[in-house]
Amino acid sequence: MRALPAFAAALLTVSLALAGCSMGASDGQDMKADSAAKPATGQQGAGAADEGRGEQLAKDGKKAEADAAKTHVIRTATLSVEVKSVTKALAEARSVAVDAGGVIEDETTERVDDSYTTSHVVLRVPEAEYDSVLTELAGTGKLLSRTANAKDVTEQVVDVNSRIATQRASVNRVRKLMDQAQDITDVVALESQLNTRQAELESLLAKQASLADRTTMATVTLDLSEWAKEEKADEDDGPGFLDALGGGWDAFVSVLRWIVVVLAAILPFVVALAVLFVLWRVFGVRLTALRARRTPAVEPAAAPAPSPSPDEDKGEGEGKQD
Repeated sequence: MRALPAFAAALLTVSLALAGCSMGASDGQDMKADSAAKPATGQQGAGAADEGRGEQLAKDGKKAEADAAKTHVIRTATLSVEVKSVTKALAEARSVAVDAGGVIEDETTERVDDSYTTSHVVLRVPEAEYDSVLTELAGTGKLLSRTANAKDVTEQVVDVNSRIATQRASVNRVRKLMDQAQDITDVVALESQLNTRQAELESLLAKQASLADRTTMATVTLDLSEWAKEEKADEDDGPGFLDALGGGWDAFVSVLRWIVVVLAAILPFVVALAVLFVLWRVFGVRLTALRARRTPAVEPAAAPAPSPSPDEDKGEGEGKQD
């Protein structure tokens, strides 16, 4: 009877020794060197960290299974609507998006020729309200065009989630090795590996967030334009008194404007001619008077005596004969 407790004690001692040897061998394979045993408190902290990482991996696995069972679709649509008033239609579109739980992502409104207004709006609405929002927006006016697109990205979502779970496990393994490392060379090498794997994990997380945003919120692009203004009078009706008065006033104003423009254009020439005329009147008259004074006066030549007529010659001859 006394030999049995002694045998049991010996068996327990051998079991503890074998367990210690196996733990030392596994640690030597992970670190490529023998490492000393840690204090009891450090082992408890490492166990708690491993437990937390295991829970995170379990959650990632469950999420990946749930994502694999769900269909992920990116929905987009483009509407072109002609409305009577762009301002009112734009306010209505905002109200529809907000009531559906969406947001206004982008908005551009411009006025053309001071009489024609257009607006370009990008809305983000929940996927569940996608169809109802399209119906309400199309009813704000005359629908000119509608384009809808649905892209299945379930495979991409599952692939990204799986890669994230794998990358997290890899990061956790490197961190565990860093906790056990004592050689500075091993620490530097493990830090480099940790930074690389952490960067890849962050890139995958950003891609996951982008896919989640595009699959949960649909994108609707709305183009609003105003109707062409109708003429007040029919084409067969002639112009009335007010139309003629308005046309005459416009013509008068146009003519007056052109007269002012012409006068403004010839004004420099008129001023230059006036200056030249004044200079000619002042200096030209004086030069003419001065030349007249310097020129000597010429006496008129004596007129020749008149020659006697034939009758007078005959009378003189007869007188001589007598």
